[in-house]
Amino acid sequence: MKSQAIRDSARDEECTLHIVGVCNYDPATTILAHLPDESHGMARKADDISSCYACSSCHDYLDGRVKVHEEWHYEREWYMRRALVRTLRRLIEKEILSFK
Repeated sequence: MKSQAIRDSARDEECTLHIVGVCNYDPATTILAHLPDESHGMARKADDISSCYACSSCHDYLDGRVKVHEEWHYEREWYMRRALVRTLRRLIEKEILSFK
């Protein structure tokens, strides 16, 4: 599932990952970061519904482009789940997603 509205909604948003000691808190760097789930595979991103708003620093950390601290593998799932829920709430507030 791909949604340009969801992707565009990340522009100038607050990072929902907020990884302690990593986040740069700069909405100008926020993008839609895809989180791993069963919809992704080799050379294929997860669906846009499995995503969060991430500043450039948190996104690099999440994707392993920077050195991570040893405890990260324990914290990763918690940060991703929290960010997913925070992002879904923002998408509902923006009326991009809705419940029936």
